[in-house]
Amino acid sequence: MPSVLQLTLILLASGVAGVVIFRYFGLPPILGYLAIGVLIGPKAFSLASDSETVKYLAEFGVVFLMFSIGLEFNLHKLRAMRSIVFGLGASQVILTIVLAIPVSLGISWIYPISWQAAIALGGALAMSSTAIVTKLIADRAELETEHGRNVIGILLFQDLAVVFLLILLPSLGKNPKDLFVALSTASIKIAIALVLIFFIGQTVMSHWFKLVARLRSQELFMLNLLLIVLGLAALTEYFGLSLALGAFLAGMLISETPYRHQVEEDVKPFKDVLLGLFFITVGMLLDLHVVFIQWPLVLFLLIGPLAFKFGLIALLSRLFGSSPGVSIRTGLCLAQAGEFGFVLLNQIEGLDLIDPALSQAVLAAMLLSMFGAPFLIQYSDRIAMRFASNEWILQSLALTKVAAKSVRNEKHVIICGFGRTGQSLARMLDQEKIPYLALDLDPDRVQEAAAAGDNVVYGDSSREKYLVAAGLARAKSVVITFADTPASLRVLHQVEHLRPGMTVLVRTTDDADLRKLQAAGATEVVPELIEGSLMLASHVLLMMGVPMRKVVRRVTKAREERYSLLRGYFRGSEDSDFEVNESWRLHSISLPPNAAGIGKTLAELELENDGVSIQAVRRKIGGSDYVKVELLPELRLQENDILVLSGNSEATDMAESKLL
Repeated sequence: MPSVLQLTLILLASGVAGVVIFRYFGLPPILGYLAIGVLIGPKAFSLASDSETVKYLAEFGVVFLMFSIGLEFNLHKLRAMRSIVFGLGASQVILTIVLAIPVSLGISWIYPISWQAAIALGGALAMSSTAIVTKLIADRAELETEHGRNVIGILLFQDLAVVFLLILLPSLGKNPKDLFVALSTASIKIAIALVLIFFIGQTVMSHWFKLVARLRSQELFMLNLLLIVLGLAALTEYFGLSLALGAFLAGMLISETPYRHQVEEDVKPFKDVLLGLFFITVGMLLDLHVVFIQWPLVLFLLIGPLAFKFGLIALLSRLFGSSPGVSIRTGLCLAQAGEFGFVLLNQIEGLDLIDPALSQAVLAAMLLSMFGAPFLIQYSDRIAMRFASNEWILQSLALTKVAAKSVRNEKHVIICGFGRTGQSLARMLDQEKIPYLALDLDPDRVQEAAAAGDNVVYGDSSREKYLVAAGLARAKSVVITFADTPASLRVLHQVEHLRPGMTVLVRTTDDADLRKLQAAGATEVVPELIEGSLMLASHVLLMMGVPMRKVVRRVTKAREERYSLLRGYFRGSEDSDFEVNESWRLHSISLPPNAAGIGKTLAELELENDGVSIQAVRRKIGGSDYVKVELLPELRLQENDILVLSGNSEATDMAESKLL
């Protein structure tokens, strides 16, 4: 019989395989964990000599997840989103539980269900997957959209409601006459915990972390963090509450200290690994044999709750002032079950509130709904367009605003993202009288910046219609200012599709994804870490007494070696001004049929003799999108090739004449 260590190794190896497969297809890792758990099967735990130890280890994943959620529950965030969190979110959770009670009792002819079990199942039904939904909408750059804010607000209240439900559910198994007492006790416990957090614990925790941080020991800081998280979890368990509640309270305590972000990064590896182990064990709970026997019930429990939650959330969003399209998107994002639904279902099973066969059917339906979540979110736009009659009108109005801003622009710069970097770029372009149009998805930022006179509009730069409306066909270049590789790749794909060979500059945090971005069509990638290191090095050299001219020369040489667009355009290191030729430009040329350059090699063209450098050659290979080909002297040009040339205006014009 395998030991606990051997079983844990099996779980970890299976988890790695599941994540690799699902990441390859662009799906969330959580689905990989669940799928691996289902494949391993419910009999896997029977192999372990002490399966409870593995289950207890997996439960720590929920502990660290609740701790991370507690870190997000600071007063400032709750105050800013109070109408969504405590209005829309509270309505969704309460109404889901209330309306689920008669529905659950209505199917008691199949499985006897008590009113206590109906409340418990309603609580599990009310939950949506924070892990899946936030990951997917973040990848789609929709966190700051109207439906993205609705989704985050509802998820925040759901996570907060879990704390109350974890206290309430054990009380449901008691005498019904004691329910009021149990509810009152639960409310008092939560109230006392919040008082301790905000009036006592906050001050104590802040001083304690300050003392630990002064010792400047990473090991001590990490040990202290684990002690606080697991210590408070053990304390709440000792008083008859859950481990997850204690972790949540620990997160709230630390969220009000200056060390919140450091703590969040330190705890992330523990949370991700242990939460993955938890999801594997959840999948292992599923008995496929039971599911096959009662597949009609599983299908009913899948479609019914999905349709119910979608309809309820969409209706509530509409009542709280969202447009039909936004309401539909919000409902589709949150229709699936959530990870805390599994936690509550496990607790329901432990209290013997429902039949084990029914529990298996509910578990299967929840898992299937989570597997379907990525597809619902992916096609949410199409569904909203199809069923919201005024969605086309609203989108047309938004596109009209974009087009109205860009209609007079010619050879302008399209700025994708109007955060700090985008705004700094816009000010410099303004000073040089260069036209630009910025697209951003934060409505508050767009409203304030537009009121201040900036040429910015609300729009998604990763969508073809917004780029067209922004005047991509007339633009000189595109600048992607958000350091998000997946979002940048989506923009690059659209630009390449609409206007191959377009000059696109991309900002990144580092150069880890350099080749990926360049292959997608980025003309140049500017990593912040490299630029920061150059600035730091220049300041250090100046402080050490190195002459300014020599510092500038070294930084210039480093940039020449790093950025292909700058090679050859800074004067040599012996020159004194280090200025770029004012007439320098980057120019793209597409070779039409019968162009003079077709059939010639790069060496035969001898463009370097005319003061022009070939930065890139892009070519369609096998009917796919344009890709960069290696710049070799023997490279022979073909029809529809796109050449990216750089040089002064006169030289590039002469080169264009020679090529065409």
